[in-house]
Amino acid sequence: MKLLLHTCCAPCAIHAAIEAKNDNFSVTGFYYNPNIHPHSEYDKREKEAEKYFRSEGLNLICAEHAAGTFFNNIAGKTGLPERCLMCWRMRLGETASFASKNRFDAFSTTLLGSIYQDHEAIREICEDLSERKNIKFYYKDFRTGFKDVHRIAREKCIYCQNYCGCVFSMVEREERRKAKQLEHMAHST
Repeated sequence: MKLLLHTCCAPCAIHAAIEAKNDNFSVTGFYYNPNIHPHSEYDKREKEAEKYFRSEGLNLICAEHAAGTFFNNIAGKTGLPERCLMCWRMRLGETASFASKNRFDAFSTTLLGSIYQDHEAIREICEDLSERKNIKFYYKDFRTGFKDVHRIAREKCIYCQNYCGCVFSMVEREERRKAKQLEHMAHST
């Protein structure tokens, strides 16, 4: 059976691809992430995903970056969780549509491997898209391999990003870093 695996990044693809192959799927990655900012970060993650998939003998389809699509979809939705829900629905909707149009048997997403994402919301979005796009959703809780994939990624010298990808998460990460720095400075004086 052919699986189209929405791939947000190479580290998250490791466990998902292993599990899908163990469940007798022929895995093809689908790199569709118009949310990733800046473009240099997008390119870095795309190259790492290509490197990983190639090393495993798997195909990876890379869609256009289309950052404008992301910003149009989330316009006015800059708060959490609404912004994330719109982003997931956009990316997973594109994945389900591509899978259905191109005769894949099922689709899934590496987002189900992150301990930082709303797992149940992502699952619900995929289940809804499965019905609406008439394509099977392959569900598995890929979080079980979260710690291992980061060890494997380091061993294979695969880039591990430190934020979700969108400009908002990048800013939020920077704000948390600065707050920690200020807290550390306050405690050390």
